[in-house]
Amino acid sequence: MGSPKPGYWHYGVSLLLGIALVPCLQWLHLPLRFDWVTLAIAYWFVLAAQAIFVAAILWSIGLPRQFVLGPLINRYRREPLRIVLLLIYVVILGWSLTWMKALVLTVDTVAVVEYIEGGTKGRVRQGAGTILLPAFYLFTGFLLVLAYNYVLVSVHFNFAYDPAFNAIDKWILRGGSVSDLSHWAVRTFPLPVFRFLEFIYFGMFPQIGAAIIIVGLSEGRSLGLQFVGTILMAYYLALGLFYLWPSQGPYYLCTDHFSRFPSTLQAYSIQKVLIAHALALWSHVPIHRISTDYFIAFPCMHIAQPLIVMWFLRRWRRMLFVLCAYDVVLIGAILLLEWHYLVDIIAGVVVAAITIAITDGSGMRYRFLRAGSETPVGEGTLSVG
Repeated sequence: MGSPKPGYWHYGVSLLLGIALVPCLQWLHLPLRFDWVTLAIAYWFVLAAQAIFVAAILWSIGLPRQFVLGPLINRYRREPLRIVLLLIYVVILGWSLTWMKALVLTVDTVAVVEYIEGGTKGRVRQGAGTILLPAFYLFTGFLLVLAYNYVLVSVHFNFAYDPAFNAIDKWILRGGSVSDLSHWAVRTFPLPVFRFLEFIYFGMFPQIGAAIIIVGLSEGRSLGLQFVGTILMAYYLALGLFYLWPSQGPYYLCTDHFSRFPSTLQAYSIQKVLIAHALALWSHVPIHRISTDYFIAFPCMHIAQPLIVMWFLRRWRRMLFVLCAYDVVLIGAILLLEWHYLVDIIAGVVVAAITIAITDGSGMRYRFLRAGSETPVGEGTLSVG
């Protein structure tokens, strides 16, 4: 029997990391427990709702009107009661929640109802399985990444290479730095601009869930798993690089970051907590459970993951254009919020390219040519559901 194809290596790496996790945690006296409540709510409820919302928006943008919005509008015109019920639903949500949550849940509800009504029970079940299996694989892999991220911070000083990466940035920027850029932005722009940048920064994650939905429903479960495997391989490579060159980001080196930065921002409190937790792990202060802390600055996964998403969604050109525009703003958010050095972003691009080549290299040329030859009508076809 021959060796497994590179596109399947992520399964083997995930398995090996899973087997080695318990001994590593025991060796470092780290807990074998996860913060299941926080992780489950964040992933299976909050992120899932946001992912469905983003997938619905991307479908509406990426596919011709006659395949998505046209049938939806015609159905509501034929059945006015749907409009009345939807308005009541929106009012109740808007009264109970914030307007953004109400919008997300309304779009999610309409999308799910349309999907269920548009297919047979068997195809709906098949479509759910096509999405849930890759989603569960991503959740499991991300638990491994979080756990090893704790392990590495316990054995290596997390801030060892921050001065080196800052020096590289200063060479690239001809004496400037990310902190200088961020301080200029704080002096120049009002607080709402930074709230918008936070929205963009944290809004990156639903792209991944949306890609699982779109790739799974349009290309099948196998490619959905391949997409997730590419994301996880990028994380695994990031763990290896973090072991060699640990760093936390420019906000750690900046001595007056927390005096200049708006304290009402979510990033402010998260960054303070991450520094404190990293120092506690390095000092081997006992912890009760592994939670959502993520300490890796180099490489920037906030760039690597969107690039992988764009690769797997490149078949839909209008989706790709929207994602490109979003990710350009995302780069600004990453830098102005002082999350990453410029060299982290460059490394994120390289990591994305390497992992795509590993997991999708064999079929890369064929699928690229196929994507270029398909018509807009073909773009609207779903394999399931």
